[in-house]
Parts: sequence; C-alpha cells; structure tokens
Amino acid sequence: MPSGFHGNERATTWKLPRQVLDFTRRPAIMGIVNVTPDSFSDGGEFLDVDRAVDHALGLVNDGADILDIGGESTRPGAAEVSARDELARVLPVIERLVARTSVPLSIDTSKAMVARAAIEAGARILNDVTGLEGDPEMLGVAQASDVGICAMHMRGNPRTMQLDPRYDDVVEATWTYLRQRREALDAVGIESERVCLDPGIGFGKTHAHTLEMLRHVDRYLALQRPILIGHSRKGFLAKLIGDPARDRTAATVGVALACAARGIQIFRVHDVAPLRDALIAFDASGGRGGELAREVADECLGTEEKHR
Repeated sequence: MPSGFHGNERATTWKLPRQVLDFTRRPAIMGIVNVTPDSFSDGGEFLDVDRAVDHALGLVNDGADILDIGGESTRPGAAEVSARDELARVLPVIERLVARTSVPLSIDTSKAMVARAAIEAGARILNDVTGLEGDPEMLGVAQASDVGICAMHMRGNPRTMQLDPRYDDVVEATWTYLRQRREALDAVGIESERVCLDPGIGFGKTHAHTLEMLRHVDRYLALQRPILIGHSRKGFLAKLIGDPARDRTAATVGVALACAARGIQIFRVHDVAPLRDALIAFDASGGRGGELAREVADECLGTEEKHR
C-alpha cells in the first residue's frame, strides 16, 4: 500500500474559474474532442473545425460535464507537433465553443504557448500529460491563471513510453509521483482546490500494469484531490475482450462503473451517452450506496412515478 494512505479520504470538489465541480452526486464525464489527424481511436474524424465543434456540442447534449480539446496525439509512437500547428487546430474550436456552451473547456496540451493562448481564449482547465514538467514555462502559465489543473503520470514521452516499461510496484510509483506533483504545485502557490490528478492509464504501462492500477484505483483517493481515469477504448480493453476489432464502448463503461463504485470522480471518454446512462442507473440501483441510490431514484423518477 502506498505510504500515507489513510483510507476513506476523498475529494468531492474541483475549483475552476467561476465554477466548482461537485462530485458528491455523480462522477463527472469529460468528453474527448481530438482535433488531430492521428489519435489512436478517432484520428482525422474531427480535424475540420466545423466537425469538431459539432462533435463537441453533441457530447454536451449527451451529458458531458467537461470538454477536453487536444491538438496533438499522445498515442504510443505519435510524432511531435509544433506549437504553431497545435494552436491552429485547437484555438478556432475553443473560440467557437466558448460562445456556444457553458460547459467548461479543457485544453489537453504539454506546451506552455498553447496552454496560455487556450486559456486566454476561454479554456478553464489545463490538462497536461507530462504533469506540467514537459515545458519549463508551464508552471508559470498555471501560476498566472486561475484555471483547474490536471497533472498526469507518464513514464517517458509518447514516442518512448511503451518501450518495455517496468516498475517494482506500479501503484506505489504512480501514487508517489502524483503526490510529488501535488506538492510541487502547492509549493509554487497553486491552491490544491484547483488540482486534479491522473495516474495515466496506458501511458508507459503494460496491460498488466494498467489492470493492477485499476484493481487498486481507490488508493489514489488518499491524495485528497479528484482523480481522473482516462481508459476509453484503450488497448488493454481489446486484450480483455479478446478481439481488437470489436467495439470497446461496453468495456469502457464496465471499467468506469468499477471505478465509480470505489469513488473515482472523473472519467475521460469518447462515448459520453452510454457512460452517462450507465452511471445514472448504477447510482439509482445502489452502486455507490443506499442513501444515494434513493436520492438518485427520486430525482430521476419523480414523486408521481415513485409512489405509483
């Protein structure tokens, strides 16, 4: 068990500009908007600005609580993209979405130049797969803003991360890294209420490492910050279901429900509607506790249906 784990501590809120996300009722769903030609699952589908915006608004209609917009693929072996090209992909999408939805926008980038411009355009979350370590100017961007911060664990970079990753204890290693990043952000004056942490499913981990992390996912809650799990459509799911060509939506939902049962607060997914529906039914039928189940059922069914 990672040192410092004390049991049932769990963050219930995440502070963003002009909003506080509350996870006491239900986990939040972060919808993925990949404005890239080469992302592993939907590369090229939403590279056009109009299609990306329509897709994002569709995710909002499906129930997304956050939209995560990225202009550089972080799939294994992905080529690096220049900041200029990344900005050209994401800024028009962010600018148009800010005018059309109140759902908070997240910029998925490890480049300070991109993060700064996206925040100026209206992004309210900075989601960095390098834990704000990949660009020496990124901490300064975070300090100078009041956006929510998501810091992730990744061993190496997308070009090297899957070259024989090894850990003595993957849960201990990722837990310790995230604790250190939380402390580093706190040390430069970034208030803890703004920080979310992501153990990095599939980033520098084998399928076995990923499953070990998921089996012990509640341990990360002791970091006392919201935990984001980004497992959607990933390769370990294809391995589990035994067919790389089969649709992975149901498998994605299955993992999310297992994590939700243990208190995980945020899920980053491609397919928002199936997860939203599953979480509603899961909570209403007692997945996260009896009292919550009654409250969710009352809310969903209404008093007339409830007493029929």
